[in-house]
Amino acid sequence: MCISTGEADFSGTIVYCGRQHHPEHGLIHVLGYQNSAANLADGPNAMLLHLPTRQLTPRHFLSAGRSGDVLHRMVTAVESKAADAEGIAWMSAETPTVQVFDHDVYTVLLAADPTAIPAALRQVPPHRRPDLDPDLLRFYADHFPDHTIAVCCFDNADARRAKPLLLWYTPLDPDRLTLPALDSHTGGAPDLDAAVPVDHWVLLSTDQAPAGWGAPVAYPGDMRHHLRAFLPATVVGRRFGSGQALPNGDFVISHRDLLSGDLDRIERLRPTPW
Repeated sequence: MCISTGEADFSGTIVYCGRQHHPEHGLIHVLGYQNSAANLADGPNAMLLHLPTRQLTPRHFLSAGRSGDVLHRMVTAVESKAADAEGIAWMSAETPTVQVFDHDVYTVLLAADPTAIPAALRQVPPHRRPDLDPDLLRFYADHFPDHTIAVCCFDNADARRAKPLLLWYTPLDPDRLTLPALDSHTGGAPDLDAAVPVDHWVLLSTDQAPAGWGAPVAYPGDMRHHLRAFLPATVVGRRFGSGQALPNGDFVISHRDLLSGDLDRIERLRPTPW
């Protein structure tokens, strides 16, 4: 259900993208990503995500803290409405080429230039340090210019649901919401001509939605104010799965179509080399 540097089993993926005007950061997108991952490789492994922003630092990552079920609460909100209808932060003064930091069960590397990642792997603890195929990094460099690549390194043989990755960024295109969903578990570049099985909840929000749009989310009363400021009051969503196969690619929807609430407008975007 995503791209990994070695063989792995990912299941129950929940991916969220929200568009909002933040009082401090302006117009931003917020991404949430969570799944259960079991490392089936002989050594450490990593999950790779491509994010449509030119700048990303550890301060853009949001700690879920005690609210590790925040994406599940969004799913519950969407499912409940459907049922009713039917009846860590640090920053250096100068941003390094590759930033390396720990976040929940991951050691994360952030890079605008994917080909710079191998030299930074020595900063990853040996028990989480994966082997990276140069062809995979070249794929990202060729297909996702101006993006930031996040390499989330892990090593757990048993399926484990990590807390969600939650982060905000200034998007390349504020009026197109993109949710990373390219799929390949071979360690090499993904096959863009393949149909791949999907097991995703796709969740979306916008703070410009009209009254009555979406399903209200019930957050815990003790959620930290800093985290709550990045989360939506209402969400819409759709489940993709149950043996379904789709063309390899990301999920995308325009902000205009999102405002209409027509989730049939969600498309699969196949990247093309620049």
